[in-house]
Formats: sequence, structure tokens, C-alpha cells
Amino acid sequence: MYGLEDRELRLRVSEASPLVGSTVESVALRETYGVDILAIERPQHRSFEIIRPTKKTTFLQGDILLVDRFDSDGDMSQFVERFALRQLPLTESFFLDRSQDLGMAKVLVGPDSPLVGHTVREARLRTDYGLTVLGFRRKCAARAYGHLDEPLRIGDSLLVFGAWKQIDALRYKPDDLILLDLPFERGEVLVAARKAPQALAVLGLVVVLMVTGAVPNVQAGLIGALLLGALGCVDLKSAYESIHWHTLVLIVGMMPFSVALQRTGGVDLAASGLTMMTDVVGPYGLLAALFVLTATLGMFVSNTATAVLMAPVALAVANELGASPYPFAMVVAVAASAAYMTPVSSPVNTLVVEPGEYRLFDFLRIGVPLAAIVLVITVLLVPWFFPF
Repeated sequence: MYGLEDRELRLRVSEASPLVGSTVESVALRETYGVDILAIERPQHRSFEIIRPTKKTTFLQGDILLVDRFDSDGDMSQFVERFALRQLPLTESFFLDRSQDLGMAKVLVGPDSPLVGHTVREARLRTDYGLTVLGFRRKCAARAYGHLDEPLRIGDSLLVFGAWKQIDALRYKPDDLILLDLPFERGEVLVAARKAPQALAVLGLVVVLMVTGAVPNVQAGLIGALLLGALGCVDLKSAYESIHWHTLVLIVGMMPFSVALQRTGGVDLAASGLTMMTDVVGPYGLLAALFVLTATLGMFVSNTATAVLMAPVALAVANELGASPYPFAMVVAVAASAAYMTPVSSPVNTLVVEPGEYRLFDFLRIGVPLAAIVLVITVLLVPWFFPF
């Protein structure tokens, strides 16, 4: 759309290049050769760093320059030979690999923009906005070269290049430039992509603390959360937004309901009803009945809230039978986790309904047979691991 096919290049700075040790300002590539350095890929240990160059940026051996040739009169072969550069392929995969750092978007010069009448050079978009203008369109015609000295008019469309942070900032300055749309890559950009190793390390530490029992699980989770914040893996805003408040309110709301069942005798009534079945179905049948009751309740209530409600019933049943509470409590835990028979039985199910376009029948068709299999396995194995 903007006629950039022959303008973009990737060039590696060799050891013999006179650019090594020089600054961007000192070599004056824009004025002499009509090229603009959009970004520098600087190799790091097992990775790379994307640098948006300034006048004081120093070139190093091994740097890979993403170059825009905005002047059609510039001799690129002379430029490459003069600075001992090696041309590298510039494919779609390059932009996909760098999409966490760099992006492009279309902007429109609005009717109230102070940039109207000024050329792209005079607009100082790189200085004031941190963005480089790559493409220029007026009505339906693109201008591949000479666009930097063209006075801007209302309705001109510009293709800007830069860091996503700078592109996003245009949304808060609609009087200057109107951000038309953001490419789909913007939705896939990770907020802290380079913090993945630290996040994995913290996750491993939390798992070790929980498995070894060095600290209680709640404290292990709190330690992990604090470390993620201290290492920059998450900030306060994203941490707050990641809390599923509906689930939290549901769980907290069910806790008083559970206490009310115990104080009003509801738990004892349910336990008595289940224990009366012992003579007929035996202890294994009682476990199966407890599983079915828990799983049925879990079809309509969150699985965590189901466990909160049914755990006192399971303990009361064990107490009346004079048996160990472990097998009964474990059956409730497994049955509450068998929450795949309705879309509302678990927040996970609810989250995938819309993207997957699932119906209630889809969950019943897969979830009910799976729950039956889990029921049989649970009733047979739980007493073996946790005797009555």
C-alpha cells in the first residue's frame, strides 16, 4: 500500500566496518546517503536487544541495522561497500520475531492537526513522538520517495514505525494524529516478554517451597507474587486486572453459606441421609453417592465453592461412621474437580465458551462420560490409598 518493497534493508556491521566506535550523529547517514536507521539489533547472550538509535548511539561490531532508504538517489551499493556491511534477508518472519518490540500502524492527519502545512521533516515526529514515518499516501496514491519534504494536508495517511509504547501514545493525542487502526500483532505483544526466565524461576521456587513444606502454601504463593513484582514481571495495574473478581466474590460468599449449613443442622441432616445408605450400598457405595452429590452440585456452582460446601458434609459422614476422614474428603476434592459437565461449573469452562463457540450439549456429551470414568476410578483407588 505504501510502496516500501525496495526501501527496507537489514545490514550487519562487520569487524572491519568504519562504523564501529562511531556515533549515529558523526557518520551523518541521513544527509549523506539518504538512509535512516530505524532500529539496531544488538546481540546479547543467547538473545538480542532492540535499540532505537539516537544521535549519541555508538555502533558496535555485530550490530544489525534495520535501514530505511528514503532517498531514491542514494547509492546503496556504495553505502554498503563504504562501510563494510553485509546485507541480510528481510522476510516476514523477521517482523514476527521482533513484534514484541517494534510495530507499524497507520495514522491520519486530522482537520485540527497542528501538523497541517508542515512537511514530515518539520513535524519532528521522531523527536517528539519517537516514531519514524515510513510511508505516505494522499487519497489512494502512495509516494515511495520524496515524502519527507511534502507539506502535509488534511486526510493524508502516514505509516509510522516505532516501539508499541510510542504507537499507543498516539491514542491520547487525537488532535495531532488520528490512529486509524492497530495491526493484529499488537494484541499478541507481551507486556514483559524478556522477563519470562525470571517468571519461570519464581514459579519453580514456589513449587519447591510447596512440595518441601518449608513454608505454608499461602506464604509460598505470597512470596512468589512479591518476587514477580520486585523482578518487574508484573506491575500493580496488571496484577489487579488479572484477579477474577466474580470467582473471588462467589467463593467468599459461599463460605458463610457453608457455616450457615453447619449451624442450622443442614450438614448433619445431609450426613445422616448419606449414612443411612451404608447398610444398603456399603462404604464404597457411600463414596460413590458422595461423589455423585458433589459432582451434581458442581454442575451449577463453582467447583471451589462446591468443595467449600461439601467438605463439612464429608467430615460429618466420616465422624458418624467412626471412619477416617481422609477417603471422604479426598472423594469430595476429586468430585469437585470433575467440573466439566456444564459451562458454569468452573471459571475455566466459562472462559472458553465464547472463543470455542461451545453449547451446553458439548459439555454434557464429553463431560458426563468422563465424570463416570473418574467416579469409578476414584471409588476404587481412594480407599486403597486412604483406608477407611
